[in-house]
Amino acid sequence: MKRLLIVAHAPSANTRRLREAARRGAGHPDIEDVEVVVKAPLEAGPEDVLACDAILLGTTENLGYMSGALKDFFDRSYYPVLEESQGLPCALYIRAGHDGTGTRRAVEGIVTGLRWKWVQEPLTLRGEWRDDFVDRVEELGLYLAAGLDGGIL
Repeated sequence: MKRLLIVAHAPSANTRRLREAARRGAGHPDIEDVEVVVKAPLEAGPEDVLACDAILLGTTENLGYMSGALKDFFDRSYYPVLEESQGLPCALYIRAGHDGTGTRRAVEGIVTGLRWKWVQEPLTLRGEWRDDFVDRVEELGLYLAAGLDGGIL
């Protein structure tokens, strides 16, 4: 059984909908051999990263940067997982009220340092809320879990 870890900051009703969509997609009934673990960034730590086979990150755009909660997760996890998690398949979604560029750049810098492997282009959900954001994040979760399930990742 493979494990997909979803670490997503969800401070609002809409961002909770996104986190739940990621879980729903990853837990699709056709995916048989993937356990999905969902944690808020302040609850997740290095032990969770070391126990997973892929990670899906979710964050809000806060003042042109990732959420403080996701940054805290990286601060606590970076060095403890640095040597052990190289090549970890990862993906990211950003709920951006503006353009998400600074947020994406910041997360990409940390992921590059960790030497994790992007398996999908980061998904930036820009501007005013749209209900199709939920579908896009659900699809991202599904594709990541399906890749694990199929042995592609």
